[in-house]
This record gives sequence, C-alpha cells and structure tokens, in this order.
Amino acid sequence: MSLSLRCYRCGEGLAALSLPLSRHDQCPACSADLHVCKMCVSFDNTVPRKCREDGAEDVTDKERPNFCDWFKPSDAAFDPSRKEAAAAARDELAALFGDD
Repeated sequence: MSLSLRCYRCGEGLAALSLPLSRHDQCPACSADLHVCKMCVSFDNTVPRKCREDGAEDVTDKERPNFCDWFKPSDAAFDPSRKEAAAAARDELAALFGDD
C-alpha cells in the first residue's frame, strides 16, 4: 500500500489491506468499517454536508459503509487528539462509577 493509512477511529496501521478499500474492509484492531465518509479525503466537518465533493450523494451516517463513487482513503483521517479525548472520558466515567 503506497499510503500510510491508519484507521480513522483507533489509529491502527492498515498496511496489510490492499487498495482500493472494499466496502467490506474493516480495521483489524477495532473492527470499524473503513469505506466510510470519515475515512475519505473529501470528509470535512466544517462544511454543511461534511463532504467537499458537490456531486456526492448525502450520507447521513458518516461511519457506515457506503457506495460513494468519490471515496478516496485519506492518510490523515486519524486524529490522535480525538482518541485521547475518548480515553479521558472513559477514565472519568470509570472514576465516577468506581470501575477499574
């Protein structure tokens, strides 16, 4: 694989997968679907439909596999700060409810 793709959810390297990503490909670490809007170069939280491709159909659930013809995997889809924020929230919940 020429890109250094990482799962958008957990950051696991996806070098073992071949391009183009299939609609059925999943992250080997967290089982997240990978042919999803959040894994695409056109995904952008700052635009109304969260997609910079004007011709793409509107997809409501950005983490579900889709058949978008414009899908191109992004090597920048993983945001480490989002993973750290999720881990911090889990730690706070564990502390609040006394879980180890």
